Amino acid sequence: MSRTIALTSSGVLLALALPATAATAAPGNACDNRSNNTYEKLLQCVTLEGVREHMEAFQKIADNSNDPVYPNSRAAGTEGYAESVEYVAGLLRDAGYEVTLDPVPITFFHPSELTQLTPTEAEHPNAIATGSGFGTVEGPVIPVDVNLTGDRANSSACEASDFAGLDFSGSSDIALVQRGTCSFQVKAENAEASGAEAVVIMNQGDAAGPGDRFGVVNPTLGAYQAAGPVVGTSFDAGQALAQAGSTALIEVLEPEARTDYNVIAELPGENTDNVVMAGAHLDSVTAGPGINDNGSGSAALLETALLMAKSHTPNTLRFAWWAAEEEGLVGSTAYVNGLSPAELERIALYMNYDMVGSPNYFLGVYDADESTFPATVVVPEGSEAIEDVYESYYTKVGRPYDDSEFSGRSDYQAFIENGIPSGGLFTGAEVRKTEEQREIWGGTTGEQFDPCYHEDCDTIENYDPEALEVNSDLIAFAMLHFGYSTEAVNSVPGEKVPGRAFDLPAPAGPEGTFAGGGGGLAHGHDHDHEGDDA
Repeated sequence: MSRTIALTSSGVLLALALPATAATAAPGNACDNRSNNTYEKLLQCVTLEGVREHMEAFQKIADNSNDPVYPNSRAAGTEGYAESVEYVAGLLRDAGYEVTLDPVPITFFHPSELTQLTPTEAEHPNAIATGSGFGTVEGPVIPVDVNLTGDRANSSACEASDFAGLDFSGSSDIALVQRGTCSFQVKAENAEASGAEAVVIMNQGDAAGPGDRFGVVNPTLGAYQAAGPVVGTSFDAGQALAQAGSTALIEVLEPEARTDYNVIAELPGENTDNVVMAGAHLDSVTAGPGINDNGSGSAALLETALLMAKSHTPNTLRFAWWAAEEEGLVGSTAYVNGLSPAELERIALYMNYDMVGSPNYFLGVYDADESTFPATVVVPEGSEAIEDVYESYYTKVGRPYDDSEFSGRSDYQAFIENGIPSGGLFTGAEVRKTEEQREIWGGTTGEQFDPCYHEDCDTIENYDPEALEVNSDLIAFAMLHFGYSTEAVNSVPGEKVPGRAFDLPAPAGPEGTFAGGGGGLAHGHDHDHEGDDA
């Protein structure tokens, strides 16, 4: 590529060399008390230590949580999430931001229970099926045409005839069905029609390799609303439940309506009709404290906001920490859908930071120009200019990078659906690192980019300092850059960033290591959908 990216509205190119990692912070409280309105001053103040301090605070919040349902978590609807909101909002208010706690109605799910009672006792991992009914069922487990040997190919519960000869005449019978051939919806419908009061859907356990057919199934039942509890579980749990004489207890409690809050912090600029916005989701999954996912993005964005509190940029700056992303982008979607057309028009661009310090990382940029992946969504005009700035920065500091699919599968979805130019950074989730990627970014071949993705081990030890440091610098750089000018994105004239000028090179180009697609996040990572092969 031969393009050169201009950093200023007037076309002036800057000539200050950026450090590969953050420089030592200015002494004393200088960083907090001055206007960090140049690249040099801002990046001098953005440090790994500063970002980690916020991550440690999130860890402490989870550690101290006495939530009766999900302790040691910062998930939506929990005490840990409420304390995270208080921590972020308090620091921003003290720094001088206009802080709004934006209410978000959420659905709070109690954990389901799948306990085997006989012939052995065990607590089995499980997931509530979308479309499950509610209640508690304790009784015999009746396997329905399951196949536990060979390739485990099966058509369990796909036909009414699969239930012939099975006695579901009791008042608390539990059907054990196996993933395979037909949809989860058909299996659940047939089981309930045959008299089952509850349904357990076990994974297939195909013999071809681990694939995605051994762990806990997260079923969706399509348009079907089950009368009784329906849960998914692993192949190993299903194998145990298939033993002769098995009995079990299943409990799925009805969810509660609760209210959480997005944290929105604004710093008005000279141009209040040109808003530069960035966001990160603040909630974790229920399993643990969520320090990489997404304490990393939340902490880096918070440190940037605090250090830019006195920057006086021409454009208005708006930062957001989203509620209930892990429930399905709930907070960001509610926020965007609540904006009037005039308010949407004010937003020049949105930048998203979800997992920016994965321990077995790659450096990823949302592929707005579709140079690697055909986008699965409409890419708003102007998004390519955001990608260019990220890629040019990586090129300037000598960091190889790759494309991550522009798919809308994080909190930028609602923004792009409303035509707002968007971009973001990502360092990988459950996809496993290849040998080629290890040679470029280091780490461990064959392990997930984040081995603790959505697990209880996503703690303060679960991040890579090098990835987090370079991305924290880039998050701050991009916010200051667009705070002065969004002309390349939306043609609104801006100003050059004060200080010494430097040259931001054309992007070196992505490494192109994701032959299988996706860019670090597997398709269908959040749910196994209706179809057997989803």
